[in-house]
Amino acid sequence: SWLDDGLKPRAVTRDLDWGIPVPVAGAEGKVLYVWFDAPIGYISSTKEWAQREGKDWEPYWKSDDTKLVHFIGKDNIVFHCVIFPAMLKAEGSYILPDNVPANEFLNLEGNKLSTSKNWAVWLHEYLQDFPGQQDVLRYALTSNAPETKDNDFTWKDFQARNNNELVAIFGNFINRVVVLTNKYYEGVVPQPNDFSDVDEATLTEMRAYPAVIASSVERYRFREALGELMNLARLGNKYLADEEPWKVIKDNPARVQTQMYVALQIATALSVLSEPFLPFTAAKLRGMLGITSGAVGKLSWNDISLKTDLLPAGGQIGQAELLFAKIEDEEIQKQVDKLEATKTANAAENKVAEPQKDLIQYDDFAKMDIRTGTILEAEKMPKANKLLVLKVDTGIDVRTIVSGIAESFTPEEVVGKRVTVLVNLAPRALRGVESQGMILMTQNSEGKLVFLNPDTDGVGNGEVIS
Repeated sequence: SWLDDGLKPRAVTRDLDWGIPVPVAGAEGKVLYVWFDAPIGYISSTKEWAQREGKDWEPYWKSDDTKLVHFIGKDNIVFHCVIFPAMLKAEGSYILPDNVPANEFLNLEGNKLSTSKNWAVWLHEYLQDFPGQQDVLRYALTSNAPETKDNDFTWKDFQARNNNELVAIFGNFINRVVVLTNKYYEGVVPQPNDFSDVDEATLTEMRAYPAVIASSVERYRFREALGELMNLARLGNKYLADEEPWKVIKDNPARVQTQMYVALQIATALSVLSEPFLPFTAAKLRGMLGITSGAVGKLSWNDISLKTDLLPAGGQIGQAELLFAKIEDEEIQKQVDKLEATKTANAAENKVAEPQKDLIQYDDFAKMDIRTGTILEAEKMPKANKLLVLKVDTGIDVRTIVSGIAESFTPEEVVGKRVTVLVNLAPRALRGVESQGMILMTQNSEGKLVFLNPDTDGVGNGEVIS
């Protein structure tokens, strides 16, 4: 069997229309389609990993209590839902995929991602430009995951999600809780007094979140799951905003002990439930809350629903640290400029020269009188976005030329420019102004017009170009 004979997919360059020869007697001239061959690599890689780790690979692919899930893009649905399962079914001893969650496509700033064209966000460059902000990218990508339709990653949206959600909601709640606990109780978790109906309702709602988030994850709705995590942070913010412990502390300090205790329980729940989405943030938050070791440090997902004292009274928390930092416009503009530079470079590299026009005889070329000149005056043509009216010294006269260069140059920019002029072009009226020649131009890689300048010293106006 191809699945058990130890053969591994080979790194062979090939088209989708052909494959590699079938290594079976009597199959001469037959080839394996690439997507018949490629999925076997999943099994081979499992066997290689198991051998390295001293484990048995077969239960991962053959045990009835194993769930096989394929996370793919929508362009590979047929291969993972038809071809590979058919191979596994035909062999007989392998389990079939339980689910094949297929995402749509994620574009970058309106264009398809392409590593070959450098139209991508490279992880090592991101970590250099945004040190310590791994979770921000995780958050932005999960929040914008193309689960049901194609989506677009933009740097402006990345900035907004960080500043308006991670900083303003999650980070703001944690900062207020830790700062107030240190201010009122020197970082010691206060002993709660009688719980009000609001306290009980808030804690009950908090305890529901593990099941809610887990349900979304189990259905592969990761964007929905992350949204529920942020709703827990919103719950904490709303509780503090409604209860206003910074006001109550003056007249009822005993009540504030309960308020801060409840807020710390929500913060602790966030430190556990955020780990699948924001692992670095979760670890930092646990450190701030002093739950990295001991009995408290062993909190599990289910504990959030079951335990009544996630962060027991009397425990010591640390000082406040910012979980997330605001990202400034300048940082985002740097990333946008980087992509624009890539776009310009790609345009220059991929630019195809216009095809050669029909052949002419030398006599046809000789009829053109092309001379050097200098622009003396320039002004915008009224009610025309593209036209400039130029006064040009051609060496034989000073004449008016109407040129469609106003979208690339201002009048001030072109005065004094040395130019190349076709002087014997038949005059033509443009918006009531007679144009007596043509300025010769080309375009750069950005599509901007460029003068064909006779810049060599000693070349005067009126010199004939031949």
